[in-house]
Parts: sequence; C-alpha cells; structure tokens
Amino acid sequence: MMNPLEIQTQLDQILLKVAKPGRYVGGELNIIHKNWDKISTRVALIFPDIYDIGISNVGIKILYDQINQRPDALAERAYAPWHDMEALMRARNIPLYALESFHPLIDFDMLGFTLPYETLYTNALNMLNLAGIPVRAAERGPQHPLVIAGGHSTMNPEPMHAFLDAFVIGEGEEVIHEIINALKSWKSGNRENRKALLLALAKIPGVYVPSLYATTYQDDGTILQTRPLSPAAPKKIVKRMVAKLPPPPVKFIVPNIESVHNRASVEIMRGCTRGCRFCQAGMIVRPVRERSVDEVLAAAEAAIANTGFEELALLSLSSSDYTNIVELVTRLGEKFSGRHLSIGLPSLRIESVSVDLMDKLRSQRSSGFTLAPEAASERMRRIINKFIPDDEILATAREVYSRGWSTLKLYFMIGHPSETLEDVQAIADLCKRVIAEGRKAIGNKAKLNAGVSTFIPKPHTPFQWVSSDADEQIRAKQALLRRELRDRNIKLSLTDPQDSLLEAWLARGDRRMSEVIFSAWKNGAKFDAWNDERRFDTWSAAFAQHGLDPAFYTQRPRRLDEVFPWDHISSAVRKEYLFQDFRMSLEGEIRADCRQQCYACGILPTFNAVRRENPGEYWKCPEVKTVVSG
Repeated sequence: MMNPLEIQTQLDQILLKVAKPGRYVGGELNIIHKNWDKISTRVALIFPDIYDIGISNVGIKILYDQINQRPDALAERAYAPWHDMEALMRARNIPLYALESFHPLIDFDMLGFTLPYETLYTNALNMLNLAGIPVRAAERGPQHPLVIAGGHSTMNPEPMHAFLDAFVIGEGEEVIHEIINALKSWKSGNRENRKALLLALAKIPGVYVPSLYATTYQDDGTILQTRPLSPAAPKKIVKRMVAKLPPPPVKFIVPNIESVHNRASVEIMRGCTRGCRFCQAGMIVRPVRERSVDEVLAAAEAAIANTGFEELALLSLSSSDYTNIVELVTRLGEKFSGRHLSIGLPSLRIESVSVDLMDKLRSQRSSGFTLAPEAASERMRRIINKFIPDDEILATAREVYSRGWSTLKLYFMIGHPSETLEDVQAIADLCKRVIAEGRKAIGNKAKLNAGVSTFIPKPHTPFQWVSSDADEQIRAKQALLRRELRDRNIKLSLTDPQDSLLEAWLARGDRRMSEVIFSAWKNGAKFDAWNDERRFDTWSAAFAQHGLDPAFYTQRPRRLDEVFPWDHISSAVRKEYLFQDFRMSLEGEIRADCRQQCYACGILPTFNAVRRENPGEYWKCPEVKTVVSG
C-alpha cells in the first residue's frame, strides 16, 4: 500500500487529466491538520458521493468538529472520486486516501460513513474496495479499520448489515466519543480479537452490531424475528438523542471548487412536532430542541467571519416553527447590516409564515421563498396530516409575490396512499391559481417552480404499512401534470419513477437485500442517486440472481401484525402509536401539532431521565399532564 508521499507524487502526475482536480487535493481554508504520529486514534469521515456534494454535509461538519476537539483523536475526510479519477486510481493502484494527510483509508483506526439516503449504498461498497478494505465485514481482520455508519437511512440498517461492523442509531455528537473510547481501550488490550471490539461496541447505547444478531423468516418470506446472539447485544437498539444541542461548528471548511451549497449554516432547531405521516425525519428526530437566539447569532457571526461566505442558512426541519424566528431574523439583519448577507430559511411551513417574517426576510436579502403544501386536495391533506386550506396557500403566495419575490417554489408529492387522478389534478389547479396571484401582483415577472416528488413509504412512519404506488399509476399522474402545467412561467420538476422504485427497495429491504446490493455493485452500479448513472437493469438482474421479487418490497401492503426488518431498531416512537396514526389516516383524521398536546408517542417516557437532567426552554415538548393517550 502506498504511503502519503507516494500518493501525492502519483497525484501530481494525474490531476490535470481529470475534471475538477480541486476535488482531490485538500488544503482548503479551515482544514484541520494534526500530527499523525502523535495521535492515538485516527478517524476518517466519509461521504459516499463526490466532493461537490459531500463537502456541505452537516453531519460530517459536526463530527469533524467534535472529534478534532479531542487531543487524543483526529478526524480527516474522504469523498467518492468521479469516474475519471477512479479509473486512473485503479490503473495506478492508488488507494483511496484522506484529504488532510493523504494517508490511505486503510491506515485509519475507524471509517465513519454518513448515509443520509439509501442510493449511496453502492458508492460505500465501491469506496471500501478502492481503499483495499474487504467489502464484507466478516472478511475483515484486526488489521483493518473499524467500519461504521450513521445517518437517517440507517434507521433500517439491514440492507447494509453485511458490509458494516456497526451502525450508530440516532444522533452522533455524544456516542462518537464513546465509540472512540471503546476503540482506544481495545487497541491498548487484546487487539487481535476483533470480536471483542464488536462486543464492547454493542454495549454502548445506540450502537447496533449486526453480526451479533440473526434473522429468521416465515414461509411467505416475511420476518419471523431478529434476535440477538450474544448477551451483550440488546433485544432493541434505542436511538441516541442529544438532550441539549452542543455549540454548532462555526469554522467550516471552505471548498476548493463550487459546491452544491456554498454557504455558512447554523442549525437553529432539531426535530419537528407537525406529525406529517409520510415524513421519516419528523418521526425519527423527535423531540424538538431549539438553540437560543443569542447562541444562533454568535454562531452566525463566527461562521461568516471564519469563512467569508455571503449566504447564511438557518437549518431545521421547519424553520418558521422556531419559536423566536422573527426576532432571530430581525437581529441577524441588524448584526449584518450593510454586509450584503443573504439569509436562507430552507424549510418554511405555510401555516407558520407570518407577514412580519416575510418583511424581515425581504429586507435581509433572502435567497428565495420555498413552501411545501405536499398535497392540494382536502382529502389528501387529511390523509397525510398536513391540512392547509387553499385560501391560506393563496394568501401566502399573494403576500410573497407582492413583497418583491418574483419566483415562488412549491413542493408537492404524488403517490400517497389512496390518491386518485382527481387529487393530482388538484395540484395542477392550485399551481395555476398561485401563478395567477403572482401575475396580479407583478405581472409576467411572476414565476412558479413546482417540484413534484414521489412518495416512498419509509420505516418508522405511520405509512410503513402501505405499498408504493404502481409504476404505471405514477407515470399517468406525471403525464397529467405535464399536460396541465404547460405555462412558460411554471417550471415543473418530476422524479423519475425508477429513482423512486430503487429508493423504496433499499429503504424497505431486509437482510437478503445485502446480496442484491453486492451483486448490483459488482456489475457496475454506483452513483445511483444520479439520474444518468442509475443502472436499473443491473438492479433488476441482481434481484433475479438471488431469487427475490422486487415487488415483495414495494408493491405489497403490510399485514397489520407484520414484523418489519427494522423492528429491533427503535426511534423511541412506539409502533403502536404509528399504527394508531395510520388508522387515523384511513379515516381522514387530523392530529394537531404536538406542541399543543402530547399524544403519548413514546418520546417522553424513553427520554424522561435525560429531560429531567437537562431542563430548559429549548425542549419544545408539552408536559406529561397534557398527554392524550391512544
């Protein structure tokens, strides 16, 4: 295996032969260099897509900051090389390396993959292979790095169980230190016994070690049970939750090249109380915790000073639900007055966007206005638990256009349970009414971007019992929208049905899916999140090779008592609660925002002890006395 100097020498010879060589050279502003020889534990944080996308990932930024605060550990980064770079690396036997020190990934003690979405899975396998590390966890020895993963997609870890030594379930700021401590202890003892390390990791709350579990199946192919094989392995792995959000990172790495998000960002709030039934993040990131206005202001000032970015994003699942959002935007405007800073609120709820907030955003050079109605008929809004009357949407659009925004973005979703063509027609009708409001306000300058994605029933949501919409139905609905929205001022964006189908397979898969993933990767599948790179036929062939029916995972409604592949992984929201909410959707019943009352989802009893230890207004969760039991 090459050493860092040899890698750098090889890079000097090939970088001018690839597109965007800045992806591969490191040396960015705010990069952290530590003395490799004086640090006992070395961690490589990996985002399995190209640098242009991964450099902006918030999870990587947080863990990079957390680990590098330790005097006994270092964190470096790696991203997936594009095809041209990978071909040259393989031709010259250059192993995948970290950008800070150019050490090969195989030299690290631990590799930490961030997997926010499922279509990164084949890239993760490809990166392990390019690093010279066995792709299958069972083939690794004590000389190999520990390979772990976290991120929203790992709330169903089973499709990737064969390739990861361990998964972090939930939030990583605290548990990463416990993992590093366990790794240090193992290295100082009997490090020839890799299983001893896995047993130690399994004792850490929130860490799932799949090799310590076995899954059995019933005759119909559904799961009988997933059971632990060792007393060290708990029957259920409960997610980690950070009770009080630590100070956010403020010294971001400034990329060498233009990235997807060239901006500073501060997470103002974590979690959501709205209870949209299709939204996995809204279920698995509970409870809501807010940072104070003063903390956000201080972080924003430091981040802008450290990076020179001209855009600031205030991140959360629902930014306009932040308790003091108008005060925050007002004070940010005062602090950065005259500095031409653009402020972005990526996630706005129509029902919590006030005229005051619009005025403040307009005065602070907001980078855009995006709203997500998700559905356009009253029936569908009740089913998905996102009830917003048309009049409210139109009134908001009217105010947006009249306050100087020429373009409004609206996000919708098709393929929801029991959706009809009439419900999809309602999306087209609403878009026409919105652009009409824009034209009344500012004439033909008014633009509307309508993004229409396809619903995928995700684990740990009330809709985990339903099937995906049929391919022919999705295509018919998309054709309707294309036909109805032929307006030069309306830009319509649709998701390729094959993209949605692949994501659904991977999101709802069981352990058998790992062989499909492996075979698809061996036969060339990678960069599956890229429309022009996805190899659908390769995936179909992989299912056939292993005797699995893809429709079993996507086109089949689940039995009410079915054991899911992810049932041994707990988001702390009870399955009984999710099922009750699913039944309510069938009746078109709405649950109010759970900041108003508690519906006994399971969060409070699970985290009651840490809540008592960390009291404070930043917890936006009602008291137990307001519980409405199911």
